[in-house]
Parts: sequence; C-alpha cells; structure tokens
Amino acid sequence: MRPFTSRVTQPTPAERVLSILTAAHSMTVVSDGHEPVEVHRLDGTAAMVHIHLHEPAEPGSEPTGPRVPVRLEFTDIAPTPVRDRMRARVTVTGLLSAPYDTESAESTCMEFGQAVYEDHRGRAFVTLDALQETDPDPLATGEAGMLTHLVDEHGELVPLLVRLMQPQPEKGVTRVLPLGMDRYGVTLRLEYPGTHRDVRLPFAKPIVRLDQAGPQIHALLTAARRASHHNQLLT
Repeated sequence: MRPFTSRVTQPTPAERVLSILTAAHSMTVVSDGHEPVEVHRLDGTAAMVHIHLHEPAEPGSEPTGPRVPVRLEFTDIAPTPVRDRMRARVTVTGLLSAPYDTESAESTCMEFGQAVYEDHRGRAFVTLDALQETDPDPLATGEAGMLTHLVDEHGELVPLLVRLMQPQPEKGVTRVLPLGMDRYGVTLRLEYPGTHRDVRLPFAKPIVRLDQAGPQIHALLTAARRASHHNQLLT
C-alpha cells in the first residue's frame, strides 16, 4: 500500500490489475490442450471469485499431483463511447490441479505465476506480493456507472474540465469524454480528427470511500469554472 501523503496522482500497475480483476465482467481461460473458455460474470461476483490465487510452490518442493498451465485474459474496456475503447489488457498465468471447470460452483485454486499489465504506455509485470499489498480501489466497481451518468446526464459539463489542463491543448478538439476514473483522479480523452490524446486530472486528495467521488468531481468542475481563460477548443 502506498502512502497517500506522497501526492500520488495515478495508480500503480498492481492497483490497475487489482481493479480490473475486481470489476471484470468476463475472462478468457486458456489451458494447455483445451479450447479457450469464455467465463461471464452473471451472478454479480468478481471474476476472482471463480478462481482464487495462492502462493507458488516453494523451489524444490514436489507437486502433490498433476498441474495444468493456465492463462487468464482480461480486457479493460472504457464504459464511455470514446474512440478506441480498449484501455488495458491483463494476463494472469499459473497452474491448476485440473482443467478449469465452468460448471463448478466452487472457486478454483490457482498457483500464481505472474500477472502482466499492458496499456498504451507499455507492459508491466506484477507479483502476487504486490497484489496482496495493494488496497482495492473504492471506485473499481462503481466507475462505469459514475462515468456513464456523467456523460448521459451532465455531458455538457465535461468540456469545462479542459480548462484545468496546463498547458492548454492545441486547438481542433472535436469531442471530450471521460475515459476513466480511479481513487487518484479522472482521465479525459480529447478527440481530434483522426487522432486522440489522453489527459490526467488528479483529485485534490485520493478517494478512500465511494461517496467521496461526487464531491471530488464537483471540486474539479468548480475549479474549471473559476479558470481565468475561456475554453475555445471545441469546433
């Protein structure tokens, strides 16, 4: 867990991985010698309720039975209608004692190998220790609803947030939409003809409870309205 006093403005790869695993509606399970299996979350539980991770075997220890290499694949899709909605991919590899059974009502135990987080900035490897030391983001499961509400009910206010960008972006923006939100801030996507740019707006302080999200968004909007210059970017 990172100290909030360090003025962190965006999540670590471990925090992003944990958020994606917590909020995922589906995952693809790929086992050696078997067809990929799509597992959809239909019961209101996180994907990790279906498979739980545990420490890898100690070096030199003998396995108690056959183990099946497995790969869990997750795709993080923006909840808003931005251009290029895929935000990140997460791949978790490990070992199972038997092929994954989609009909099983019990959580399957998976010996953790590694987790890989990939987004437009590159790739990061995340250990099980890092995941276990990370606190769940309080917005992980509520982010989609909050962002779609912001766009559907208050979409005219979103472009105001561009006033907080320093330096101001180049002219020619055709649309501004929220791309993501976490405990540390909001990411906007500025769309131009044929391209786009993402901008991070940090909150004054990290959110620790879901009910703090609304006031933090209002604080950003208030600051934007008070900005001395006028937004002339949208065409």
